[in-house]
Amino acid sequence: MPRLVLASGSRWRRQLLDRLALPYAWESPDIDETPRPGEAPEPLVHRLSLAKAERLAATHPDHLIIGSDQVALFEGEILGKPGDEAAARAQLARFSGRRVRFLTGLALIDTGRGRHRVCHETFDVVFRHLEAREIATYVARERPLDCAGSFRMEGLGITLFERLEGDDPNALIGLPLIRLCAMLREAGLDPLGEP
Repeated sequence: MPRLVLASGSRWRRQLLDRLALPYAWESPDIDETPRPGEAPEPLVHRLSLAKAERLAATHPDHLIIGSDQVALFEGEILGKPGDEAAARAQLARFSGRRVRFLTGLALIDTGRGRHRVCHETFDVVFRHLEAREIATYVARERPLDCAGSFRMEGLGITLFERLEGDDPNALIGLPLIRLCAMLREAGLDPLGEP
């Protein structure tokens, strides 16, 4: 059984973790992701990332468990997943020519040592001016209904942007690999260690 577990059902996060060429298992943690009343974005992504990893901790002793969660912020509002095409088109129309901030939480629990670390990465996306026709075409093609911000960075979403600003573009997809590698090394699992 691999020592590493990804607490996520997201195929995008799995594709990112695959890049590290480490054996791992994955399992969807199935938690309630509803923000608490008045909960600020940073504490929200920290809490949800840790909750996802904690959900699997009891059934995976002596493992490193990764949890991650992401929210989009626009004009001080935490944005959820659009859920349907009309909501996705409306979100993208609001973002036209504007900046949207993404916070991606990351948690790593070492169940063998009883330790954990939690952090987050911030990444800003500046949208170019979008025409209604472009938005409709994009949403119909990509169907980003389960994505905070109504786009998929790993697909045609790149066509919507003027520029990206942040330290790790993987954070925008949902798993900050640079920070994760540092956390794994601290926990004794070096992706570039001996095979």
